[in-house]
Amino acid sequence: MARSYSLAYLTSAPFSAPDCVSLAAKLGYDAVGIRILPATPGGDVQDLIGDKAALRETLARMNGTGVSVFDVEIVRINERFDASAYAPFLETCAALSARAILVGGDDRDETRLTENYARFCEAAAPYGLTADLEFMPWSGVRDAQAATRVALASGAENAGVLVDTLHSARSATTLDDIAAIPRHLLHYAQACDAPGALPVSFEELIRTARVQRLLPGEGDIAIRAVFDQLPADLPVSIEIPSEPVKAEIGVEDFARRALAATRAALE
Repeated sequence: MARSYSLAYLTSAPFSAPDCVSLAAKLGYDAVGIRILPATPGGDVQDLIGDKAALRETLARMNGTGVSVFDVEIVRINERFDASAYAPFLETCAALSARAILVGGDDRDETRLTENYARFCEAAAPYGLTADLEFMPWSGVRDAQAATRVALASGAENAGVLVDTLHSARSATTLDDIAAIPRHLLHYAQACDAPGALPVSFEELIRTARVQRLLPGEGDIAIRAVFDQLPADLPVSIEIPSEPVKAEIGVEDFARRALAATRAALE
């Protein structure tokens, strides 16, 4: 079965959401991922919540090209999390006919995190959205085992675990851990590459993750081995932030190479 490929926000940034849709259509992607909530306070977003004209233009280009919005970023759950504050975000996701929400767990109290995650899943469910918890080694959900525990303990039918090949390689996650994730928790996965040498600090881990990943085949991550543990038809989000390379060759050429390299690695 053919895989579907989505152009992730960090691969296409700083393009606007409408321009991401057009770029994806031009290059042969099936879908896009967009970021309408910041990853960090004051961080960059594609403002479709407050800018209704941008939302209308995004929808128009989706209708004109057939490119869909797959996932929307990013909901971060910390100790002060209030799921009721996300109604405008969820309404915008629904307007885009998105399928998944990327969720980050920033609370190291797993019991409280699970309770808040369950509340967010409950809020997202009426909109037909999954809440996909991404494990990251510097966060409150450090590896695949932790993400799976939280997702299962939430009891939510729309709970999910998001596997990113970078975080799989740089956390205490094994291939067996990935294979053990229940199928109903898997809605999509993210692909990229990186050098095999592990950064010596969380700050370096984060910097690499946010601005300096590599195309599949350029680094040392066993990308195919990770995906061999996942369903063959699982959608793939190509998330490869590489600011130095994008600055050199441009976003369009980089996104073109990213799709070709990912297909070569997985197919």
